[in-house]
Amino acid sequence: MGFVLTGKDYAEYIKKAYELIHENGEYVTELDLATGDGDHWSNINMGFEKLVEKADELGEMPISDELKEIGKIMMAVIGGSSGVLYGSAYLAAAKAVKGREALDSQGVCDMLEAMLEAIMSRGQAKEGFKTMIDSLAPAVNAYKKAVSDGKSEPEICEIVKRAAIDGADSTKNMEAVRGRATYQANKGLGHLDPGAVTMSYQIGTLMNCIKEKINI
Repeated sequence: MGFVLTGKDYAEYIKKAYELIHENGEYVTELDLATGDGDHWSNINMGFEKLVEKADELGEMPISDELKEIGKIMMAVIGGSSGVLYGSAYLAAAKAVKGREALDSQGVCDMLEAMLEAIMSRGQAKEGFKTMIDSLAPAVNAYKKAVSDGKSEPEICEIVKRAAIDGADSTKNMEAVRGRATYQANKGLGHLDPGAVTMSYQIGTLMNCIKEKINI
C-alpha cells in the first residue's frame, strides 16, 4: 500500500478542486454576503481558473517547483487578503518539500502543515477565529494523529477529509475575530465562514485524489 503524488497528479487535483469551487459559486457567495462583502468566491475562483489554464505546464514540474509557481500565481491573481494568504501558504509549502519530485503521505502532511503555519503567521490568526484556518488546522492535526496512530492511507484520507468538513461546519458557532464579519453586530455568529468552506472543498478533493492513487 502507498502512493506517490507527482506534479502531474497535483495539476489534476487543481482541476478537480476548481470544478467543485466553480459549481458552488452561488452557495459560497451567499455565505459571504451574509458575513462579508461577497467577493470571496469570485476571487478564489479566479485564482483556480488561472491555475487550470496553466495546469499542463504546472504538471510538468517537480512538485516542489510546482507549489512555488502556484503560490506566485495565486498571489498575483487572487484579490484581497486571500491572495496574500494563499500565495504565502504555497510558497511555504514549496520550501517545506524543496527538491522533492513527488510526495508520499508524510510529504503531503508536511505540505499542509507548512501551509497552515504560513497562513496563521501571515494572517495573525489561529484556530477559532472563524477563518479558513478552522478547516485546515483540524485537517492537519487529524493527519498527524492518524499517521501516529498507524492508520492505513485510505483511512487517513477519510479522517482528514472529515476533519476539514467538520472544521468548516464548526465556524457557524463562532464569532469572527478576523475579516469583515468582525464589523457586524453578531460577528457572523450563525453563519458558516466561506473561506473555511472553500478550504474544506480543497482538502476533501485532495484526499479523494490521493485515495484514487493508493496502491492496495
